[in-house]
Amino acid sequence: MIQLCPCGSTLSYQNCCNRIHQDQKLAETAEQLMRSRYAAFCLRLIDFLYDSFHPHTRRFQKKSEIEQWAKENNWQELQIVKSTTSTVEFKAYYMDLRGELHTHHEKSNFKQLNGIWYYYDGQLKA
Repeated sequence: MIQLCPCGSTLSYQNCCNRIHQDQKLAETAEQLMRSRYAAFCLRLIDFLYDSFHPHTRRFQKKSEIEQWAKENNWQELQIVKSTTSTVEFKAYYMDLRGELHTHHEKSNFKQLNGIWYYYDGQLKA
């Protein structure tokens, strides 16, 4: 049975975000990296999430907090609201430990370093 990619594409996981999870350089756009980060939350790929933070902002992150956020929530769906060359506005729908549905709405900024896309920072949207 083919497992569809959690990022919401119509591709199989193997032909979509798995490639980027194996080699971050394969993310050709900020949106591809964003989608692969969402899929990494779904699959609890904590090292990928940590490593895909831009080196300038990575030091502010804690793997334990990333892991807690990934594990405490049941990720339901990703909706891309708007994507530009270096920003992605998205809504990530998730259920918390009490079974309540929430929306994480963010405009994320991405930067390239040596030809590799990284998540730089983001601003929550109302």
